[in-house]
Amino acid sequence: MATKVIVQIPGEADYAVRIGSGVIGKLGQNLREIERFARARDVLVITDSNVGPLYLAKVKASLANAGFKAADVAVPAGEDTKAVDVAAEIWSAMAQLSFGRDCLVVALGGGVVGDLAGFVASTYMRGVPVVQVPTTLLAMVDSSVGGKTAVNLPEGKNLVGTFFQPSFVCADTDTLETLPEREWRCGCAEVAKSAVIDSDDFFFWLLEHAEAMAARDADVAAEAIQRCVVFKAGVVAQDKTESAGVRECLNYGHTLGHAIEACTGYGTFSHGAAVAEGMRFAVRLAASVLGDAQGAVAEFAEAQGDLLDTLGLPPLDYEAAPRDLLAAMKHDKKNRGGEVRFVLARDIATWEITPVSDETILQALAS
Repeated sequence: MATKVIVQIPGEADYAVRIGSGVIGKLGQNLREIERFARARDVLVITDSNVGPLYLAKVKASLANAGFKAADVAVPAGEDTKAVDVAAEIWSAMAQLSFGRDCLVVALGGGVVGDLAGFVASTYMRGVPVVQVPTTLLAMVDSSVGGKTAVNLPEGKNLVGTFFQPSFVCADTDTLETLPEREWRCGCAEVAKSAVIDSDDFFFWLLEHAEAMAARDADVAAEAIQRCVVFKAGVVAQDKTESAGVRECLNYGHTLGHAIEACTGYGTFSHGAAVAEGMRFAVRLAASVLGDAQGAVAEFAEAQGDLLDTLGLPPLDYEAAPRDLLAAMKHDKKNRGGEVRFVLARDIATWEITPVSDETILQALAS
């Protein structure tokens, strides 16, 4: 049975997130029920070399049954695909197909495809609709909702992008059955991040169900996805463009996480494994920067560590020069005035955005 979450963001059209088994088969039908797509015809499905062979035919059949004319582009799988030159090739393909402003783009894949397709859609003819069809746990719980699009530069991850909300999100939980274990754990890290930042209710629910989540229990996963979507939609509704200091909470664990990815080469560690390490570091940093009255932060750090361990996200076996990691953090787009900003959590749902001095960061990394 499918669940529907309505995302309501001020100044944007509401959009639905469909979560459940087999919802890809109703993709075309669901799109026709959206007023702006009632007469749409041309669709470009952007996928990658891993996902395309598994689900592209099913998506195109659903679109064709609803009267859409669908073309497709399959890009190489992997983070390197999130690049300006790849986006330019897709823009050219759309132009050669004579796609106009009444076309739409469907992103079929994980976070890389979702980011790339969203960026392409937001910039082609100054913006055409994008529909997200996430096929990884990470994309379902995080990147498919909220409207962030991006490509990478050699200098850092996600440095070029837009805020562009999707028109519809179709999260078919059946696609998770083919997800490699590494990618499952990657998504679990983002679920844990959301639970820590959101509420006691979410955190302790996840702690209670962490073993089942790690074992890929379908019912637990579906509820985790729904909880994450509701949480993220609420955050984005308060701060659509990450300018009010609210949406930055979603970057918990990402400051060090992105630095680890940059220093080791994207793909060496999964995004989720790097974020989990960033969460462990952030809570230790919180104790030194914010203080640890009555040992509350230490108690929270232990609970968070237990959760990450149970989800299959142990501390990384990785060492790097602190100054190399700091240099990578300096490229983070969230920094202000040259200072590195961290989301620091004292406890569940108790966090703040804090600029941290280079000296403090280096000391914490060295320890």
